[in-house]
Amino acid sequence: MGQAHARGPYARTPARRAEIVRAARDSFAENGFAKASLRDIAERAGITHAGLLHHFHNKDELLAEVLAQRDADDWRQGLAQVDDLDQLAPYLAELIRHHQKAPELMRLWIELAAAASRPDHPAHTYFAARYDHARTQFAEGIQDKAARGELRPGLSPESAAVLFQAVLNGLQLQWLLDQDLDIIGPLDDFVRLLHDRDEH
Repeated sequence: MGQAHARGPYARTPARRAEIVRAARDSFAENGFAKASLRDIAERAGITHAGLLHHFHNKDELLAEVLAQRDADDWRQGLAQVDDLDQLAPYLAELIRHHQKAPELMRLWIELAAAASRPDHPAHTYFAARYDHARTQFAEGIQDKAARGELRPGLSPESAAVLFQAVLNGLQLQWLLDQDLDIIGPLDDFVRLLHDRDEH
C-alpha cells in the first residue's frame, strides 16, 4: 500500500511540477526566499518532502523555475494584449501593479538576475537569452513605427529596446527601495518619449 501510494507524488508529470512551482511561488512571496522551507512548499503542494526532491533538487532550482514561469506568464499576457507601441504603457502599468502585490518575488528576480551576471552562475545562460529575446522582440515590435517615422528621430529600434529594459528594471529596483515612489508615471513618460509626436 505504501509503495502504491508513493507512486503518485513521485510521478514526474508536468502537472505535479506545476503544483510544486505554484506552492513555491506562494511560499517565497509570503516568507521570503531565505525563510521559505522545502517542507512548507511540499506541504502546500500536497506532496512529501522526498517527493518534492524527486522533481527539484534544492530551493535555488525551485526559485529559478518560479521566476522562469513568471516570465513566461508575462510574455504570454503581453503578446495577447500588446500589438502596438500605443498599447504598451497601459499594459506595463497593469503588469507592474500586479508585480507590486508580491514585492518579494520582484526582489528575488532582481537579485537572481544580478547574481546571474557571473558567467559561471547556473542561471547565466537563461538570463542572457531572456534579455536577448526581450530586446529582439521589442525592437521588432517597433520596426513599423520607425519605418513610418513615428519613432523619435535618431533613436533606433535596437537602442530603444536596450533603454526600455534598463528603465523597466531600474524603476522596479527604485520602487523596492522606496515603495512610496510612483514608477507608473515615469514609465508612461518614457514610453511617450519613444514616440515622435512633436507637432510644432
